[in-house]
Amino acid sequence: MKIRVYYEDTDTGGVVYHSNYLNFCERARSEAFFKLGITPELKNGHFVARKLEADYFKAAKLGDTLEIKTELFEMRSASFTLLQTIFKEDKKIFELKITLAFITFEGKPQRLDSKSKELVLSLF
Repeated sequence: MKIRVYYEDTDTGGVVYHSNYLNFCERARSEAFFKLGITPELKNGHFVARKLEADYFKAAKLGDTLEIKTELFEMRSASFTLLQTIFKEDKKIFELKITLAFITFEGKPQRLDSKSKELVLSLF
């Protein structure tokens, strides 16, 4: 997914705030669902961030076009881990390893049923 860096994403010097890289990755994950005409909220629950590791290599700036690539790193019974990489002109500037857990609408961890697992596998 490609995005452009807007003024709202940056500090007064035109450099992207560190937390906005997480927002960019969230947009890419959500967009994967939207492309299929659905939302990340499934019939019996939704996904929440459980763990993440972020590496910043180089700053993005106002007006830059960035590409976010997402790949499935690991699939488990109630969670999955993604590796998301942000590129600027084919150079890696940020990398996120995020584990997303599936929970019920009441907040209890829940195993992914086979249909939901297949969905996740098809997305990433």
